Amino acid sequence: MNFLVTGSSGFIGHSVALKLLNDGHMVIGIDNLNDYYSVALKEDRLKLLKNSQNSENFKHFKFDISKKNFLKNHELIDSAQGVDAIIHLAAQAGVRHSIEAPQTYIDYNITGFFNIILLAKLIGTSKITYASSSSVYGNNPNQEILKLTHRADKPVSFYAATKRFNELMASVFNNLDGIDFLGLRYFTVYGPYGRPDMALYKFTKNILDGLPIDIFNKGIHERDFTYIDDISMGTIQATNFLITQNQFNKTYNLASSNPATLKQFVEIIENTLEKKAKINYLPMQKGDVLRTYGDISDSKLDFGYEPKISLEEGIKKFIVWYKNYYG
Repeated sequence: MNFLVTGSSGFIGHSVALKLLNDGHMVIGIDNLNDYYSVALKEDRLKLLKNSQNSENFKHFKFDISKKNFLKNHELIDSAQGVDAIIHLAAQAGVRHSIEAPQTYIDYNITGFFNIILLAKLIGTSKITYASSSSVYGNNPNQEILKLTHRADKPVSFYAATKRFNELMASVFNNLDGIDFLGLRYFTVYGPYGRPDMALYKFTKNILDGLPIDIFNKGIHERDFTYIDDISMGTIQATNFLITQNQFNKTYNLASSNPATLKQFVEIIENTLEKKAKINYLPMQKGDVLRTYGDISDSKLDFGYEPKISLEEGIKKFIVWYKNYYG
């Protein structure tokens, strides 16, 4: 089958694209390789795709999806005619950064999503899987498992608001144009080639370098940490399921469904590195939530999602990669 993956040099995007290529599918990638974080890391992810065992099935386009000019590129439009599905993973990430630079999130997460919908119309594709986020649930004061039936109308960060708006946009264009959408609410993704602004990356680096790490809310808030391979496999399973549906618009949780406190998270890193962390305890940050814990029963039932990597195993895999990557 043929897929178009946006954000193909991003953390989740490159992992999804690589699995598709390894399974023998054709992949068209779109990414602008912006400098929100290390461009070199993004280029190395792209090299993995270009050097994969089925690299002849991969074609990459460097475009900024927030600008409509890519919709006029004849090579892209011709190459993408009739792809089986678009997997839209390009976005401006970062809950905390969205407080400082909200316009960027409007450009990439809202305008960019709208432009991808326009692209789907141009290339005759009616299937779009897209990345939403667990952050749409907002705070969880009762510490409940987060189900799809929970309300998602009180986000506490601008990033979360843009992701919720994506879900609303999908509903509108499903109704108006008959495009089938499947939104995936990702829960705290981690693993090799992850973003340097994320906790696992920063904690590992600082502990190895003998520098202190910042722990917010005394380390007692919880996250449903989900390993990258489980996320990318779930994304592909969801997309294959979407391809078989008609008049479809639904969101799903992709999580490990096994949350851990930040304190437990740090202890696993320390044990794996065999080195203690120097810790700065700080108050809870604006835009943060106390707990994420995703119910994945619908994902299991509809497309067979089954996370396999434990937090201990996943952190070990990341640290092995980190030491190899940085020498």
